[in-house]
Amino acid sequence: MALQLELQRASLRALCVGLAALIATCATSPSRADEADAQETLARGMDAAARPPATFFRINDVLAKLDAMRGRGPNAVRLAALTPSNIATDAAPEPKQAAPRGDEPFGLFTFRAPDGLLWRKWRGLEAKLTKDTETLRQCEADAGNCLSNAAQFLRLIGAVKSKSGRDRLDEANRAVNMVVRYVSDFAQHGEADRWSSPLETFATAKGDCEDYAIAKYVALGEAGFPREDLRLVLVRDRAVRQDHAVLAARLDGQWLILDNRRNSLIEDGDATSFTPLFAINHDGVHLFATPYAKRQPLTGEIAAAPAAESGERVEWTGDEALAGGGGISALPLWM
Repeated sequence: MALQLELQRASLRALCVGLAALIATCATSPSRADEADAQETLARGMDAAARPPATFFRINDVLAKLDAMRGRGPNAVRLAALTPSNIATDAAPEPKQAAPRGDEPFGLFTFRAPDGLLWRKWRGLEAKLTKDTETLRQCEADAGNCLSNAAQFLRLIGAVKSKSGRDRLDEANRAVNMVVRYVSDFAQHGEADRWSSPLETFATAKGDCEDYAIAKYVALGEAGFPREDLRLVLVRDRAVRQDHAVLAARLDGQWLILDNRRNSLIEDGDATSFTPLFAINHDGVHLFATPYAKRQPLTGEIAAAPAAESGERVEWTGDEALAGGGGISALPLWM
C-alpha cells in the first residue's frame, strides 16, 4: 500500500515538471501560427514594394480629360443636371430666349457704312437720279417733246401706280425684267462696273443686276411706294458664288425680294443662299450688322454659274478698300 502511494506521488511530480517545461517553451518560442503570420506579412511587404505607388485622381482632372477628348476645349464648363435625362418630370421646360430680330431685310440690323468707294458710287448715282427726275417732270409737262426712253419709263411708272399692295411690287418687278436685257458692264460699257440711272438703262434696254434694282427702286418711289420701305441690297449669292444686287421692299412688315433672275417675289427668309452685305436707300449706305463667317455652306454648292442670261461673272477685287472699314479690306467689283 505504501509502495503504491509512493508511485502515484512520483507520477504526479513528473507530470508537474512536464507541464512547467511546456509552459516555458510556449512563452519563449514562436508558434507555427505566428511563424505563418510573419511569413505572410513579409510576403505582402515584398509585393507592395514591387508594385508601383498608388495614383490618385481629382474629379476635375477626369472631367477635363473627357472634355479634351470630346473637343470641348480647356475652358469648358460642366455642370451637373438637376434632373437626370432618364427621369420623367412634369416640370415645364424653361423657355428658350429668341434671338433679337432687326427691322432691316433678313431680320438683321444695319449701321452706317464708312465713307469709301461704295459711298462715292451712290452719290454719283444720286446726281444722275436728280437729272432723271427733272427729265420726267418735263415730259409730264410737255409729252410731245419727251424722249422715247423717258416716255417708256413714265408708262411703266403709270402701270405700277395703278396697282396696289403686293400687285404693285409684282408689276414693278416683272415690267423692268421684261424691258431690260442682262448685259454686263464690261460688254456694254467697257468698264468693270457702272451704276446706271433708269433713263440710261431704258435708253439701251440693257443692264446688269444693280441696274435692274435701281430702275425698280425709282419706279416704285415715283409710283408712291414709301422710300423708307425700299432698300437696294447688295448680297453674296453663295449658291453660285457670285455677287448680286436686288431690291427689297417692305410690305405689311414683311420684306419681299425683287430679283432680275425671277419674275415672282420671294420673302427675304426664303432667300437662304444670300449673304446680305450692304443696304442702300435715300439715307445712304449701310452695312448689315450680323457677321456671316460661321454660316454653313449650302448642300450641293457649285463653283460657278452665270449671273444672268449672258453668263458674265462679277468677281471680288482688292483694288480699293473702305476707309476705316473695321476689318473690311475690299469691296465687290460692282461696288
